Amino acid sequence: MAKIFHYSISSTVLAVLLTTCVLVFSRAVRSEVQKWSDIGMNGTTPKLGFIPMPENNESTLIWVQGTNRTNTKKWSSRIQASLETYYYEDRYVPRKSCSYINPPKSGEVCSFDVREWGPCQPDRYFNYYKNAPCIFLKLNKIQGWVPEYYNDTNNLPEDMPQQLKDLIKYNITRPEERNNIWISCTGETSVDIEFLGPIKYYPSHQGFPGYYFPYTNSKDYFSPLIAVHFKRPAIGVVLNIECRAWAKNIKYNKDDKSGFVHFELYTV
Repeated sequence: MAKIFHYSISSTVLAVLLTTCVLVFSRAVRSEVQKWSDIGMNGTTPKLGFIPMPENNESTLIWVQGTNRTNTKKWSSRIQASLETYYYEDRYVPRKSCSYINPPKSGEVCSFDVREWGPCQPDRYFNYYKNAPCIFLKLNKIQGWVPEYYNDTNNLPEDMPQQLKDLIKYNITRPEERNNIWISCTGETSVDIEFLGPIKYYPSHQGFPGYYFPYTNSKDYFSPLIAVHFKRPAIGVVLNIECRAWAKNIKYNKDDKSGFVHFELYTV
């Protein structure tokens, strides 16, 4: 009888503890969901991510061995797996061919033309075999966030790279085509800049087109991606690279890693 009573008490205590844990967890989940919901509503700064990520998520080093087929295939396969939905778009999902003068209407989502990535394609192994790798950049999705553009050629940030300023001022002549979240990549130190070599961006307008925003939590949504082609990085040098997103309401903060992404590139 004593044993039965003991088991009964133990079971009751365990049940209470389990119920308490479930309640606490549920509240935490609701709090987290609310937090992210508020982020979407309040337009908090999005963050940049890059593809391919190294196998060790704690590392940001992309180590390229162009003469090593195993290494080249590892990186190109990882990129292709990440971009599979872009290359094999579901033809049964209605997507609109959007443009700056023909943005999506409510309920519509834009398609993405992978040909805009130029030479950064799987049939070229994303140029890893040439030690001239392509890195893809994307913004994380924040529901309801609307970018505020740097589209006034007379009012560009002082710290914006001159190359990007010149592109906006002289290469993009139609005002509506300046409604982009601009991207720039550079070495973090003078040594990194010296050895980084030329960079080419695809699409050539060097930005995420504004007609992809805001994100409305549609399961068929394509995040716009930019391919950054590092054409001739120095061999045998670890290069520290920072890529930054430019919009008036994108906060650039190294403490919480807002508005930019850092990675290292090493080619041998």
